[in-house]
Amino acid sequence: MPFFAYVAIFLIIPTLVVVIGAFAGDGGGVTVANVKALTSGYIMDAFGRSILLSAVSALVGAILGALLAYVLVTAKPRGVLRRVVTAAAGVLAQFGGVTLAFAFLATIGLSGFVTVWLHDHLSFDLYANGVWLFELPGLILVYTYFQIPLMVIVFLPALDGIRPQWREATESLGGTTWQYWTRVAGPLLAPAFLGSTLLLFANSFSAYATAAALVSQGSPIIPLQIRSALTSEVVLGQQNLGKAMALGMVVVVAIVMALYALLERRTAKWLG
Repeated sequence: MPFFAYVAIFLIIPTLVVVIGAFAGDGGGVTVANVKALTSGYIMDAFGRSILLSAVSALVGAILGALLAYVLVTAKPRGVLRRVVTAAAGVLAQFGGVTLAFAFLATIGLSGFVTVWLHDHLSFDLYANGVWLFELPGLILVYTYFQIPLMVIVFLPALDGIRPQWREATESLGGTTWQYWTRVAGPLLAPAFLGSTLLLFANSFSAYATAAALVSQGSPIIPLQIRSALTSEVVLGQQNLGKAMALGMVVVVAIVMALYALLERRTAKWLG
């Protein structure tokens, strides 16, 4: 009952509010105008940029995080390296929002420590081609920061599930390292890797606070478009349009998480 109450308050009720609001007219009644408005150019562009941002940051985070997780697997199971890195990954995976935005501004912002040092000592202008930190490339870099440790956390159990006997059996049959990774470990880890990548995609797609703190003008991604629809003082009466955009995000995340569940189920067959 406590779990059901928690899910109802923080998941079911907010979802119902979004769904009902997406089909509600400004003067009452039911309408599909808000959903049809999602095909507008600026909204479709925002969805496209959000998907691109999520896909790139998820892919980069998945590759680098998987490599880091593999390094941890080859280390001593209870060694200092593994304990320190996994603990740091658990903290950094949740290090986001305004705090993360401020950390990047203080480090590589226009007056950041690294930016000033590179300009003074190496005569290198980090923003010679524009202030990219506040645009989509900057968001990809910032999002990748918390995607990598998240990948370490979710992919490490799959790597731990790879048994040393499988590699020994491959070698005893004359198999090479390449054959082991492409015919044994690779196919076994592929569902876990793809599932973890989808989880990273959903995590990035729904992120808001970091982008809101970095991007002060314009709404390049869909979460910021929703903020604009709910808080704009220029164009009023767009609250239900914001809920329709939120419904679109719910649909995208639901599809991604459904694929993640299927892949996770397949991984569980051999991981157990």
